[in-house]
Amino acid sequence: MSMYGRSRVKVPASTANLGPGFDTLGMALSLYAWIEMEEAEETVFHLYGDEMEGIARDKSNLLYQVAQMVFAEAGVDVPELSISMYSDIPLTRGLGSSASAIVGGMAAANAMIGSPLDNAKLFDMAAALEKHPDNVGASLFGGIITAVWDGEHADYIRIEPPQELEVLVVIPEFELATTKARGVLPSEISMGDAVYNISRTSLLTAALAAGRLDLIGRAMQDRLHQPYRAPLVPGMEKLLAEATRHGALGIALSGAGPTLLCMVERQESRKLELELFLKQTMQEHNISARTCWLPPCTSGVAAELVETKQMQNESFLDMIKGEKQS
Repeated sequence: MSMYGRSRVKVPASTANLGPGFDTLGMALSLYAWIEMEEAEETVFHLYGDEMEGIARDKSNLLYQVAQMVFAEAGVDVPELSISMYSDIPLTRGLGSSASAIVGGMAAANAMIGSPLDNAKLFDMAAALEKHPDNVGASLFGGIITAVWDGEHADYIRIEPPQELEVLVVIPEFELATTKARGVLPSEISMGDAVYNISRTSLLTAALAAGRLDLIGRAMQDRLHQPYRAPLVPGMEKLLAEATRHGALGIALSGAGPTLLCMVERQESRKLELELFLKQTMQEHNISARTCWLPPCTSGVAAELVETKQMQNESFLDMIKGEKQS
């Protein structure tokens, strides 16, 4: 007889850095993964969606691993789990797929055992695992996050995304491992580049908090990581240089890439022109890519315990289908 109920979680994707805010700024996006978790006789995985191919279906699975971290922290023992996951978040494309899995897995495990850990504790645990707080903070709390992490504890402020702000991403059809994207970064930078990024990160954070969309283009400039990563993403240099001429407020590499993200004003008349520019630039470099409008997500991870009656009436996939249609 199981001691614990079945938890169900919905967790948003995220984008990080936003140009100058390297490992500091994150924003939740309206692209989601869903997870269900419950105690089982033996560990079993039900993984759905195109993004789940090649994901481990044994105890090396990240969801299982983070669940066990939560149980250990809470002092409970649940060695065998049934885990279901459906995800629309593409893997290793710079949209926080690992961060959403970490946050979603932790939230599901925590809800399952009665939520003994608060979000601040989950945030510290997730940041320690991810090694930076921006993606996990955005997936956990929603909206825009500015955060610092000292190796043990993460402090953050959440900013409500400006109402007029829309987001357009171009997702190239190739994967770029974060380790590779970090490997090209220099170990030291000049004082000039440091000041360049600090000033723009401060301006961007203030502009987002104040709704000053007119300042976003200048504030999203970066010298810490994008110039070094540009050779890894064909077409990136042109996109960074010219997107604002086609209707973008600003443009940045999303996380470690290869996805690029444009901030766009809701009333902008050149949205189709901007989409075309993004796709054509990728085509010029023989890269197939898709564009996608993703509104900022204002709510973070949502976790609930599923009632027994509800479990019988509605399957995991039916629930997701219903949510995606609504």
